[in-house]
Amino acid sequence: MREKRIIGINVLDRIKEAGRTQKVLSKYATSVKTRLGFHELSDDVCSRNGFIILELTGEITKWDKLENELNEIGGINVQKMSFDLDK
Repeated sequence: MREKRIIGINVLDRIKEAGRTQKVLSKYATSVKTRLGFHELSDDVCSRNGFIILELTGEITKWDKLENELNEIGGINVQKMSFDLDK
């Protein structure tokens, strides 16, 4: 089965959790095909809450390891979407 996986990460406190999250993402950089990050921004305030969307590539076993390491970080919520490309 050929699979496409998208991971969504809700970083609840970017100031507190960004370092650990970035460290894990850097470790698995070769498994990330596309990365999109965004947070609310205004002239006065930069939101502490942020979102990261990842399109994964490569070996599924590495995807699972990436997801498991992200889930070990407190202060983030990880969700995934998997698509069967053979359908």
